[in-house]
Amino acid sequence: MRHRIAVIGGGPAGLTFARVLHRLDHPVTVLERDPAPDARPPGGTLDLHERMGQLALSMAGLLAEFQALSRPEGQAMRILDTDGTVLRDWQPRPDDRANPEIDRGQLRDLLLGSLDVQWGRGVTEVVPETRDGVLVHFADGRQETFDLVVGADGAWSRVRPAVSSATPHYTGVTLVETSLDDVDTRHPDLARLIGDGSMAVYGVNRALVAQRNSGGHVKVYAQFRAPLDWHTNLDRHMGLDSVDVEAVRSGLLALFDGWAAPVLDLLRHGTAFVHRPLYVLPVSHTWAHVPGVTLLGDAAHLMPPLGVGANLAMLEGAELAESVAAAPGPGDLDEAVRAFEEQMWARAGRWANIATAGLERLVSPDPTEALALFDEVQPS
Repeated sequence: MRHRIAVIGGGPAGLTFARVLHRLDHPVTVLERDPAPDARPPGGTLDLHERMGQLALSMAGLLAEFQALSRPEGQAMRILDTDGTVLRDWQPRPDDRANPEIDRGQLRDLLLGSLDVQWGRGVTEVVPETRDGVLVHFADGRQETFDLVVGADGAWSRVRPAVSSATPHYTGVTLVETSLDDVDTRHPDLARLIGDGSMAVYGVNRALVAQRNSGGHVKVYAQFRAPLDWHTNLDRHMGLDSVDVEAVRSGLLALFDGWAAPVLDLLRHGTAFVHRPLYVLPVSHTWAHVPGVTLLGDAAHLMPPLGVGANLAMLEGAELAESVAAAPGPGDLDEAVRAFEEQMWARAGRWANIATAGLERLVSPDPTEALALFDEVQPS
């Protein structure tokens, strides 16, 4: 029996789910609200772990293609003091493939492949347990029914309310993202400072992190503890929704006043600024099983971005796809989803605890906590 299955969201979780189903010759409808794959910037870089993201790609038959695209050298990590002193400079071995980096856009294109994605299909509501199946309402007024709807639509999921009343809450930590282009040619000193992978500087309740992407592109993240409306408490001319990029830059430089000049150049040379307050779901987010609806990734367990979320989401997508494809009848499908949820909740709960504790240490009143965490988790 071929179940009518829809996955809402064309991110890593939804696309991995669809690719594995596609490989298993099971039809799936992918619904994405963006009008096209390149409708908005795809984001920065991801490190895919051997036993999580890479395992999911192997289940999708894409591991070799990933290895050809990924950047093992991107695993390098350098930590500086606020005065510019290098405290740690970890380099991967030439054969190290534990957590190679890949640009989000490259990963998206790899997962998309020949999948038939319905672009511009914004979902407004999901209604489970109707006579004909799960009813999906679209922004254009249309409706469709499915046997299973998988919500892989991120932090502000439109599917989640069908199974849970939980909503994300602000962590107290905000990120402001900026970028540097053609860094090796235009900013060679910064290129050397960052190295081949990532560089981080930790101060009191704040940090600056720079990550290499492919093609000489660098993402820079200013991280700090502040109220959600923090920018209104600074210079009245500063606002992240303003076109006055220089006012934003000045405000951020004031937040990191006293740090070494080469470190602050990461902000001085940034081309634009994007406000990204960090939200999370409750650490042990679960729900009473609802036949015909489930969640993956950030829709199910939004957690601080410490390199785990996308990996978990992809592995979950692959595992759910294999379970669904192996379920011959409606009752079997429901039992397969129920068993998947139990496994997902237990694993995601453990990682959410780790990520939450990690954020507390990385953006901490005591900057030595971040260095200690690095020493605990970094391979020797």
